[in-house]
Amino acid sequence: MSTREASSQDEPVIEGMDDLTAPMRGGEKPKADWRIGTEHEKLVYKRLDAGGDRRAPSYDEPCGIRDLLMGLRKFGWEPIEEIGPDGKANVIALKGEDGAVSLEPAGQLELSGAPLETLHETCNETGRHLAQVKEVGEKCGVGYLGLGMWPDKTREELPVMPKGRYKIMMNHMPKVGNLGLDMMLRTCTIQVNLDYSSETDMVKKFRVGLALQPLATALFANSPFTEGKPNGYLSYRSHIWSDTDPHRTGMLPFVFEDGFGYERWAEYMLDVPMYFVFRDGKYIDAAGLSFRDFMDGKLSVLPGERPTASDWWDHLSTAFPEVRLKSFLEMRGADGGPWGRICALPAFWVGLLYDQGALDAAWDRVKGWSMEEREKLRNDAPKLGLQAPLPGGGTMQDLGREVLEIARKGLSARARLNVSGDNETGFLEELDEIVSSGKVPAQRLLDAYYGEWDEDVSQVYRYSF
Repeated sequence: MSTREASSQDEPVIEGMDDLTAPMRGGEKPKADWRIGTEHEKLVYKRLDAGGDRRAPSYDEPCGIRDLLMGLRKFGWEPIEEIGPDGKANVIALKGEDGAVSLEPAGQLELSGAPLETLHETCNETGRHLAQVKEVGEKCGVGYLGLGMWPDKTREELPVMPKGRYKIMMNHMPKVGNLGLDMMLRTCTIQVNLDYSSETDMVKKFRVGLALQPLATALFANSPFTEGKPNGYLSYRSHIWSDTDPHRTGMLPFVFEDGFGYERWAEYMLDVPMYFVFRDGKYIDAAGLSFRDFMDGKLSVLPGERPTASDWWDHLSTAFPEVRLKSFLEMRGADGGPWGRICALPAFWVGLLYDQGALDAAWDRVKGWSMEEREKLRNDAPKLGLQAPLPGGGTMQDLGREVLEIARKGLSARARLNVSGDNETGFLEELDEIVSSGKVPAQRLLDAYYGEWDEDVSQVYRYSF
């Protein structure tokens, strides 16, 4: 989730639709300037072999989350502080050449990578980050799990990081859904952020991204355990989003309607209830209030004030649909996973969306589906994975073969080579193996659980980074 650094009180206020669509219009870039931004989260735990008990460390204990962040300074990362709910200045993120390292609500560690030109650079960045956190973790007896969800922790066993927006969100979540606190405290994801050249280009990429998000969910499904037992899902993380907050999640039927564009997205965001307003280094609770009222100077917690561009940017970060638009498009359907899958997710989407021929072919494949069929795929994917049935016949596994071939052609056409002369198609190999076998990562974990692990989920810690 986003990390805020400065107040916005001195900025001009938002006057109307032109100001509301400015972030989206400002994101337009010529194809030569398109970049790849990859975000990935990991679960942090105290290692048994270092005298720990596999619990999630708190923020301020010795060798806790704060000390991990501070330990990363040796690699050139600079701390970002925030006044927490306790009134203290806390280091809650880091910034550097590789983007930002930040904290999810229960201490899940996230890299929000820098905007990079090629997948080779993306995978190198991922490798640097994992090497850095492992080096710091070794000194603190800390390990990291690449899963979509804590396999063995209850909500009550998890710490909460001292970030103001998280306190507000945690208070609000139980009022609007049953699983929002699980989303915040127990899940991890991989995301990729991608550019567009125009409103028309954005619309087509948004539609392809939404339609194929269930396939990404299936391919990366990696959260089959809850509190030590199988939970009946392959991606429980994805299922959690279906009962988090209906006002800010989902498949967004209006994206497929005629006339969708920047203004329609802005109208949607105006109807998403607020969480907060950031003033003087602190978050003010505005949960459930209306941004439209804020535009009219009628926000009860800031009477008479009207929003600035920074307030709108903050609000744009508080919707959580399967694809999200800010000044770029975020693909949000994948569970967390190990290094190879962190590299594979951007390869999947870049191959489909950054070559016009591939984008056209992907849209041709999915444009005939009805909204009901898209919703069914989204609901089936977390449980059935690649065996989810497709509209018109076949399974998600069949779709995976077709779509990976489209992505491969798109990456070949990009012709971005590394120093050895290899293009970017190699980053799809892990997904090729998943589709060929028909077994998503969660199914392999379940096979091990019922086999060699003898129904002992603690064996999953063998898969630490």
